Amino acid sequence: MEYITLITGFLIILAGLWAIMTRKNIIRIIIGFVIFDTGLHIVMVSIAYVRGGTAPILDGSVSIADAAQKIVDPVPQALVLTAIVIGLGVTALMLAYAMKLHQEKKSLNIESFKDLKW
Repeated sequence: MEYITLITGFLIILAGLWAIMTRKNIIRIIIGFVIFDTGLHIVMVSIAYVRGGTAPILDGSVSIADAAQKIVDPVPQALVLTAIVIGLGVTALMLAYAMKLHQEKKSLNIESFKDLKW
């Protein structure tokens, strides 16, 4: 059952990567990035999953001998939370950049921007 979320995460990553690589519209590329980022979050959370795990609090419900097998590591959850916030900031920056590009060129097609190509 744990592998379903892992496989789903990888499929979402592939869908986002496909959207980034094949689309010509900048907004659709940004949406592909958001999908790719969401897939990465799902994969990170599914890798850290522990079946039958409990919160990382040592009390009477978990003995110290069973702590290594029963307690869920909180670090991946904190990393995913941080990655969500960073992804939101990067997405906002990309959207602001796309808005400025549209104001300058009146187009969001990536082939309209040949100024910086070699």
